Amino acid sequence: MKPAVLFDVDGSLVDSNYLHVYTWLRAFDAEGLPVTAWQIHRCIGMDGSTLVRTLSGDAPDEVQERLSDGHSRYYRESTSLLAPLPGARALLRRVAELGLQVVLATSAPDDELEILRKVLDCDDVISAMTSSRDVDTAKPEPGIVQVALDRAGVDADHAVFVGDAVWDAHAASGAGLACIGLLSGGIAREELQAAGASPIFADPQDLLDHLDETSIAELALHAAGPQQQR
Repeated sequence: MKPAVLFDVDGSLVDSNYLHVYTWLRAFDAEGLPVTAWQIHRCIGMDGSTLVRTLSGDAPDEVQERLSDGHSRYYRESTSLLAPLPGARALLRRVAELGLQVVLATSAPDDELEILRKVLDCDDVISAMTSSRDVDTAKPEPGIVQVALDRAGVDADHAVFVGDAVWDAHAASGAGLACIGLLSGGIAREELQAAGASPIFADPQDLLDHLDETSIAELALHAAGPQQQR
């Protein structure tokens, strides 16, 4: 199988992280639970159930369920605010042009993933994808990355992960995969580096502009075969 580039979606390809912060904030407020926006932002990108448990202080199951349902409802009401990050579509299409598989390695629920796919409008170049139903616990656990690798039919030596959160870097590392970091999710460069992401770029456009300097270019050479490497 062709080498693969695995992409996180929220905050990496679609400008959605701060919308998630807002809609989680509304959900917690509706339950009368005092949580600040910065605390939520620190958890964006991790498994949704883990986020709820962490921020609710292990609230009763029925409260946690209402929090998740509330977030989903407020998110669906706000999807008109979603947009691709600069260069996201062009980056996906360029990766496909290089002969590599484009894989969406996300733990978003299926309904949110459908929305994100419509925003990206790049289904024609996507080879495989994951969603929250594929694993019991998503990032920072490596399971979702391993599922993405399996669906692409490649091992960690023939793939690279692109993500914006420390949870992405931890999940990639757990699966033995290199991780390219993006600042577009609002996490500091130093934190991404400490989590194992390298190199780090501002957003998808910045990565696209410097693609030849990354392991994605090396994977493209592998995909090209001996004849084109000469």
